[in-house]
Amino acid sequence: MTGSEASPSFKLAYVPGVTPAKWVRIWNERLPDVPLTLVAVSVAEAFDVLREGGADAGFVRLPVDRTDLSAIPLYTETTVVVVPKDHVVAAVDQVSTDDLADDIVLHPLDDTLGWERLPGQPAIERPATTEDAVDLVAAGIGVLVVPQSLARLHHRKDLTYRPVTDAPESRVALSWPEEKTTDLVEDFIGIVRGRTVNSTRGRAPAPAPAEPKAKAKRPETGGGGARRKPAAGKATGRNPRSGGSGGAKGTKRGKPRRGRS
Repeated sequence: MTGSEASPSFKLAYVPGVTPAKWVRIWNERLPDVPLTLVAVSVAEAFDVLREGGADAGFVRLPVDRTDLSAIPLYTETTVVVVPKDHVVAAVDQVSTDDLADDIVLHPLDDTLGWERLPGQPAIERPATTEDAVDLVAAGIGVLVVPQSLARLHHRKDLTYRPVTDAPESRVALSWPEEKTTDLVEDFIGIVRGRTVNSTRGRAPAPAPAEPKAKAKRPETGGGGARRKPAAGKATGRNPRSGGSGGAKGTKRGKPRRGRS
């Protein structure tokens, strides 16, 4: 074993926007004796938390440094632009980055999209966090392009969002320190990948005991076992109608012959 007993509990980190509730519920059903603790982390600190043992595994945003961390990409998010409800963008179903050319596009320091070239007009300074940027959007200072999960996380009644068709996308992955791939980590990988209880890697059930083989019937023999049923038409034992032994054939009886005169 790689050390499942070394960790009596399982710590799961997650970055903003990720909702791990479904996987936590399945974990609690399958491993009720191993408590799972959630650790909320920022995008910037997520990898250090994993490396320093602050969590056994975590939901992070790609890219991941594969030098010492393993990762399984899970899904790609839709990218949206957050705008006030009275903004012109609110009247359409989706936009392109060119449609934002005249807007101030806020670029928070914790941005997760990795822009090569930010669309629109730059702000005077970058907001510290996505949450701060949302507040600026509500104040009418600019718009914000983010993964849809972050738009939902920081939802406000006076704001709305629309998909941006050609913006970079954010991908979410499950990551953990490669050298600490414990049995519990394997269990969680199985849950995230949708494996059933019987197929979860690292927790395969013990093989079922083989069924006992049926005893072969002993062939019927003339001695030591059950008596063989005689073949039809053959006599056994003493013939009650003759005085000879069971092996001799009896004489056929008929009318006595008369002597010649």
